[in-house]
Amino acid sequence: MTRVALTRRKTLTGMAAAGAALGLGAPAIAQGVRTIRWWSPQGAPAQLAAYKYQIETFEAANPGIKVVFEATSDEGYPAQFAAAFASGQVPGVVTHLPSFAVTNYYAQGLLTPFDDVIKMIGAEKFYPNANRVYEMPGGVHAGIGIGNSAANMLWLRKDLMAKAGLTKTPRSWDELRDAARKMQGGGIYGAPLPYARNSMTSLVFICFIHGAGGSVFSPDLQPTLTSDAVVNALEFYASMRELCPPGATNYSWGESLTAFTSGATATGLYTGRVLVNTLQQKPENAPHITCALYPTISAATPHWTFNDFPSVMIPKQFADQEGAKKFAAHIYREDGYVKQLHAAPGHVLPVLKTISEASAYQENDRIFMWAKPRKDAPTRP
Repeated sequence: MTRVALTRRKTLTGMAAAGAALGLGAPAIAQGVRTIRWWSPQGAPAQLAAYKYQIETFEAANPGIKVVFEATSDEGYPAQFAAAFASGQVPGVVTHLPSFAVTNYYAQGLLTPFDDVIKMIGAEKFYPNANRVYEMPGGVHAGIGIGNSAANMLWLRKDLMAKAGLTKTPRSWDELRDAARKMQGGGIYGAPLPYARNSMTSLVFICFIHGAGGSVFSPDLQPTLTSDAVVNALEFYASMRELCPPGATNYSWGESLTAFTSGATATGLYTGRVLVNTLQQKPENAPHITCALYPTISAATPHWTFNDFPSVMIPKQFADQEGAKKFAAHIYREDGYVKQLHAAPGHVLPVLKTISEASAYQENDRIFMWAKPRKDAPTRP
């Protein structure tokens, strides 16, 4: 999948003129003001407020450097980055891209090693092996994670389970399909699985292949797409289509998330953003939702999850490398990092153990009302 994407990017090397159309902005340094452009596909209002705080505190500590935030897109970033790399008008810092994108860009010689930033943050603050996925030949790091995000949790409506007479969480695919079928009705569908040609469908279906005990490639990197596991995954995925809303043929991450948090489906598949979105969109459902590891083909097949490791990277073409590294490190300063994590509670979890242990992070009812009781917290669902 990623090799095809890289080849497609290379075909866009003549697209320098597309930079303006895509909002790529001006060169990194102009008229004596050092400008760092920050790109991210994560731009919900609460997140933008956190970014604003991080930018303001950085600019206050670094007179003469200006940071400008520019939103990208989960589905459109490959073409946008292709145009940026082709034109040389690259951002200084990029956050929230998946780890495979970061390592692919680094392998093409497009990124700066991130080890200086790790030292500025403090390598000892990270969880053990938190940055292992970014290790490249020679022991350098292509980037680092800005958080952890397990994207294929199974979310359930306990009230709908009780109404349907279901007493246990589905463990196998057959149990999941049976539960979804029993809970479907009255305008509520069983599941919000995606069936569009996009990144969500690709990643989710890879999860189902592993959930059938298979993999996309063999140990010697040969495709295994005709294996029994892949066939079983395809057959099950096809059987779930009738239990998903009609619009599932166009679903990506946002649509799938909203289908569950709005109450349109009885089960969901997403990260911890379900918690805050349910409280915002359908608070009456909050006491009735729970989550579990996503089912596999049978109880004998181990659970499997993917972590897209929302990441941070610095393009090599960016002129002000010193400024970009300073800002990348600043993102992890406790006050701003906690604000960013709390902007979508439970969605992206901290990669720094020092943050997880900080009282400023733990004082968030929208995360911990589901995790542990507190005297001043709302009733735990």
